[in-house]
Amino acid sequence: MSYTGPDFDPPPERRSRRGPLTVALAALVCGGLLGWGVYAATGGTDDKGAQAGGSPSAAPRTPSAAASSPTAGGSSPSAEGEESPASRTPSASAPAAAGPLKGKVVVIDPGHNPTNVKHTAEINRQVDVGTHRKECDTTGTSTNDGYAEAEFTLDVAHRLRALLEKQGATVKLTQDRDRPYGPCVDERARIGNAAKADAVVSIHADGSGAGNRGFHVILPGSVNEGEADTRAIVAPSRALGERVAGNFVRVTGTAPSNYTGGGTGLVTRKDLGGLNLSTVPKVFIECGNMRDSKDAALLTSGAWRQKAAQGISEGIVSFLRGSGSAR
Repeated sequence: MSYTGPDFDPPPERRSRRGPLTVALAALVCGGLLGWGVYAATGGTDDKGAQAGGSPSAAPRTPSAAASSPTAGGSSPSAEGEESPASRTPSASAPAAAGPLKGKVVVIDPGHNPTNVKHTAEINRQVDVGTHRKECDTTGTSTNDGYAEAEFTLDVAHRLRALLEKQGATVKLTQDRDRPYGPCVDERARIGNAAKADAVVSIHADGSGAGNRGFHVILPGSVNEGEADTRAIVAPSRALGERVAGNFVRVTGTAPSNYTGGGTGLVTRKDLGGLNLSTVPKVFIECGNMRDSKDAALLTSGAWRQKAAQGISEGIVSFLRGSGSAR
């Protein structure tokens, strides 16, 4: 998602550049992203406004942003021959299969809602995010050809749900195009809390300037203010984020962001209501930059979206089967 909408003030750094992918991989290991190593060892297979240091080229995420066409641009969920996950009752998980994640609960938060664009007044209303108040949600961003972030996140969420259910997890989505708008950023956090989730991952795509490429995982910082108290989830959320980032690199071949995170693929934030109100381990992943043509070519590919879901899934499996599952 871009850095100019609810639940996202831009991070202080956005200018680091990356070298070749091999250098990026080395930076990940040095930065503590041991996802693929942990995976092998354990047998594993929102929220934005203007903040100092933000990029002036960030694409708008106001309710009138270019995410208005649910079907414009990009590939369909079943594009390029991949099997599209079967539809079911919105937001509900299928009966858990036997597998290594039997008894584990995972909440997937597809950023935004494809129908937010039809409810600008509702998503503009202010909600309490613990430390302050901000807009309920935004429409999200889009590629220059009109493929909406909200369509991307929901498609990846469906693919991710299918993969996790095969591992035996009980999976819940915060929204599945089953409500007129939202949920708001505060409710998204409450859904994970109420489910007593063992892990929550919020899926997004950024709307930064052309030339800014790569993914990054956003971790909660330590916050104890108002209704927000993240102190108990900072460490397990970092463990979750490191495993997701490491496996995302390994499976997709995508390098970490060249504009935030210092090449590590990890960014810590204290301003996001979706993280600050969470009482369970939670991270956000910005899978790429929709406003860069090279990243957009990946994000609109059904084959790449399947890889993205696989990388996130394997990170979650690694976390839940390792020490990070205890809390």
